[in-house]
Amino acid sequence: MASLHGNNFIAGSLRGPSADAGQGSGRLYVATSPLDGMKLPGQFWFASLEDVGDAMQAAAGAAQPFALTSGDQRARLLEAIAEEILGLDDVLLERAAIETALPAARLTGERGRTVGQLRLFAAVARDCSWLDVRIDRSQPDRQPLPRSDLRRMKVPIGPVVVFGSSNFPLAFSVAGGDTASALCTGNPVVVKAHRGHPGTSELVAGAIQRAVAGCGLPAGIFSMLHGEGSVIGTALVTHPATRAVGFTGSRAAGRALVDAAGGRPDPIPVFAEMSSLNPVFILPGALADRTREIAEGFKASLTLGVGQFCTKPGLLFAVEGPDLVRFRAALRECVAAAPIGSMLHADILAAFDRGRTALLNVPGTTVLARSTAIAEAVKTHAAPLVVETDAATFLAHGQLAEEVFGPCSLLVATPTEAGLRTLARGLDGQLTATIHGTPQDLAAAGDLIQILSQTAGRVIVNGFPTGVEVCHAMQHGGPWPATSDSRFTSVGSAAVERFVRPICYQDVPEALLPEPLKDANPLGLGRLVDGVRA
Repeated sequence: MASLHGNNFIAGSLRGPSADAGQGSGRLYVATSPLDGMKLPGQFWFASLEDVGDAMQAAAGAAQPFALTSGDQRARLLEAIAEEILGLDDVLLERAAIETALPAARLTGERGRTVGQLRLFAAVARDCSWLDVRIDRSQPDRQPLPRSDLRRMKVPIGPVVVFGSSNFPLAFSVAGGDTASALCTGNPVVVKAHRGHPGTSELVAGAIQRAVAGCGLPAGIFSMLHGEGSVIGTALVTHPATRAVGFTGSRAAGRALVDAAGGRPDPIPVFAEMSSLNPVFILPGALADRTREIAEGFKASLTLGVGQFCTKPGLLFAVEGPDLVRFRAALRECVAAAPIGSMLHADILAAFDRGRTALLNVPGTTVLARSTAIAEAVKTHAAPLVVETDAATFLAHGQLAEEVFGPCSLLVATPTEAGLRTLARGLDGQLTATIHGTPQDLAAAGDLIQILSQTAGRVIVNGFPTGVEVCHAMQHGGPWPATSDSRFTSVGSAAVERFVRPICYQDVPEALLPEPLKDANPLGLGRLVDGVRA
């Protein structure tokens, strides 16, 4: 087991308690294993407001020199971080497993995803296409008025605060997609470590710190702090040096950060992924032809990772009739045989219990299916559950359309196929929406797909929402409350768009222009020149 120091990482140095104990610093906390409730090795110091200020000032000081580094320099940094993470070997996986209860195979895959997305963003850094260079050369003889020389590109936004996520301790945490996409485009990063996996966070933060030093880059481009979100998180978001925020978590916490950022004298963007029910619509032909197949696939998606994926299907819509009766029976059998698993920590289990109780307290809801396995609270077990209701009840009770984080879903039966469209129109914003249908079903479902394309960031046909590919075309974001800004994604190469801003230079002499905008194009970039891609 790794030996952990429990300090905060501030611009290349380690720091324990400070004199600012009145703001929560000087306190130690330990992680508790969700597998058995036992305290884990390692004690971690809460950061102070002084630590927040020092980390953010270091980031502000490093912002300009980091912004001026080449794409190749930033690519080498991201690749070095990937190698340092791999160098942690089983030590990292073992610590993550006891802190999160996630199995070895899942964590091994998540480490691969983390390393893969670091390398993806390294390629984006070298490619420099994110600069989106546009040049409209001067037209001094244009009538009735001449045109100035106009040159536009994108630049880093400045220090980014990243909040580690509980359900992805590697891929959405200290060195996750938010950190990678911010570093890719030349932005310093300050991470608020998640209290559920502080040891995992420390190990990864050490890997990043070593990579930064090994690449000879300013130490201020990376810091990581432990502490309470209500104190340290708010202080990070409201610090004057912070220019943007990346967050994945609950709607309540995300909304609090959005409000805090909006209440600043200079409001800044918060890119928050918060909650999604990822509805699944089963059209009549598919319900008749693939009853068992869809039931098994839905159960697998519902229970994957103990239902702790942001893309877990939390709503299922189908048309009442004999085929739905058969589907209920198949789903009941599948869910009954589903194993139970430990949730990430006791607080998440408590929220899961409250959520499913709230569902069942709504008049007109019943239990359709539940796992027969025996759950043990000391092991933070959550038993898979599917609740059922009818369309009228669902439309009358807005709380039925609230996310229950964990292996719980709601089946809504509607009397007619037209009712599926009505239900779809009433949904809040979602990360994903799925349709199952035969070719004949789908040929008549263009209007439903159009409705869902206005509701979700990703529309899926004959699949299931869990599983998010890290690639160029992926969109992982959707209208509120799925995310705080539906124009952006937190997964895939387009994630860099969150942490850059455009700037235009008008009639600036060639010698003073940034290299991407010079006539000679010394970086060999693809550019839009006078409306022509060159």
